[in-house]
Amino acid sequence: MHTWSENARVDVHARRLVPGERALARDLFTVMAGVFGEPSADLSDAYLDHLLQRPDFWAVAAMVGDEVAGGITAHALPMTRTESSELFIYDVAVREEYQRRGVGRLMMTALRTAAAVAGIAVAFVPADDDDAHAQEFYRALGGAPAPVTFFTFSDAVE
Repeated sequence: MHTWSENARVDVHARRLVPGERALARDLFTVMAGVFGEPSADLSDAYLDHLLQRPDFWAVAAMVGDEVAGGITAHALPMTRTESSELFIYDVAVREEYQRRGVGRLMMTALRTAAAVAGIAVAFVPADDDDAHAQEFYRALGGAPAPVTFFTFSDAVE
């Protein structure tokens, strides 16, 4: 667990969720959808249990007391060139009142530390070309941009 505090009034800690933390996962995913301004469905207990039991699914929550301040979701992808995995960071979200206060950095540090313990040395995250805030954040963490374009397929194959 990693901890950050500001003026000893706010204590934030971040850690990976584990099986059995269904209520916290539900809160985390609701907060993340809210940060992104996206609708969110009511996820069933069975679905949340399934996610949290998957070793290749990662959810990190940043907490201020009992309140979710932010979160990360990521997926461990098995490689084919070596017997290893890389971590694809899918979403990073911090509630507005906690942005630019070290919460995102704390979560990323917690994620990368847990990944290293699991033997995962490489993590990568996409950032939209027009999201200067995200790009600035990832650069500040030591991330190096890679010239990649993601293609999205969301409709049925024709």
